[in-house]
Amino acid sequence: MIEYIAHIVVLIGLVVSALLVWRFRDLLSAAIAFGIFSFLLSLEFYILQAPDVAIAEAGIGAGLTTAIFILAIKGTTRWEDAEE
Repeated sequence: MIEYIAHIVVLIGLVVSALLVWRFRDLLSAAIAFGIFSFLLSLEFYILQAPDVAIAEAGIGAGLTTAIFILAIKGTTRWEDAEE
């Protein structure tokens, strides 16, 4: 029963974080929300008894990809800053 509740909570978290990625206008906030989405997805894989896929998703999806997005965003200028 507790696994069923955890499964539902993680799925709701996935939907909410995906909506946040879509809704945020700030790229840094969207990248962090995407990292949360990837972490919840790796947790879902672990609940579904696929630990090898969960480890790969946590390392690549939540860790490396989010870090690359943040570094790329930090290397650009904000639209509001460019107009001044």
